[in-house]
This record gives sequence, structure tokens and C-alpha cells, in this order.
Amino acid sequence: MPLAKALELAQEYDLDLVEVAANARPPVCKLMDYGKFKYESAMKAREARKNQAHTVIKEMKLRPKIDPHDYDTKKGHVVRFLKQGDKVKITIMFRGREQSRPELGYRLLQRLAEDVQDLGFVESNPKQDGRNMIMVLGPHKKKTEAMAEARQAQEARKASAKANPGRSQNPADADAEVDADTEAPAEA
Repeated sequence: MPLAKALELAQEYDLDLVEVAANARPPVCKLMDYGKFKYESAMKAREARKNQAHTVIKEMKLRPKIDPHDYDTKKGHVVRFLKQGDKVKITIMFRGREQSRPELGYRLLQRLAEDVQDLGFVESNPKQDGRNMIMVLGPHKKKTEAMAEARQAQEARKASAKANPGRSQNPADADAEVDADTEAPAEA
């Protein structure tokens, strides 16, 4: 179709004549609302960026002589990081005489890897690096999957809050309310 006729057609329909493939012979053009096209492509790009996830490596530092409660706390942090889809670098720091006993750090790292094996896997085995021993754990699920699950849970909480206004969304509070309702009134 000649260029003049295409321009005339575009003006008739109040649209823009946009060149789609300039290198083709003959060049390919399309009638469209260019402003709407740019807006929609920007929204698609924004949505793609929103769903994109960059890999983050979280670090957890331990000592070979760690108390059970401290170990549980650190393990809880590692579990949270793996559930969020992040990699975790665990560093055991040796000081003084502890450096002559690297097997203590190795056993601690193996124990931690066994404790979180359902959430992650050992990406790099424990290795001594000067005064430190390092191991990297990777999550079983990808960051995008973890983000999608978190988003769905948040939407479910919002929907629940809308359905039950004034009620606490904290499960512990809900248990307390049930206990208060089931208690018998005190008789005088």
C-alpha cells in the first residue's frame, strides 16, 4: 500500500501509522494508538520487573562452641532465609586453640545441613579458609516461587481481614479469644 494512502487511512480512523519492521522489504507498518501501545508496554515491563528476583546471599556466622539455644536461634534464621528463597553462607569462626580442631566446625556445619535438608541443599561443601570454615546452602525452591507464595499469603490475610473486620489476624490472639468464650462465668 502506498505511504500516502496509509497515512490517509490512519487519519480517517484517528490512529497512528507505526513502522514495525523497518529492515523488511517492503517496510512493515501498522495502524495503532501509539500512546496506548507505549503505556501497555511500560506496564508489561513494570510487571516483569516486579516478578523478577535477584539472588541474595545471606550470611550467618557461628562459633564452634555454641550453646544449644543459640544454635536453634541461628538455625531459625537460616530456615527463614531458605524459605524466602535466598542462599545462605554459613561461616564458622575459629579463634586461638579452636583452629587446631577444625573437625568441630565441620560437624557443626554437617548438623546444620541435616537440620535444614528439607528446605535447602548444600551448594558448596564445608572448606577451611584461614581462620574460617565456610559452607553455602541453596534453597530447593526458587526466589520467584517464594515471592509468589508470600504474595498469595498476604492477599489471603487481606481478604480475611476484610471479611472479619475488628478481629485480630494473629493466630495466638484467635486462640485466646476462643478460650475466653469457652470459659464458664464465675458464680458468686
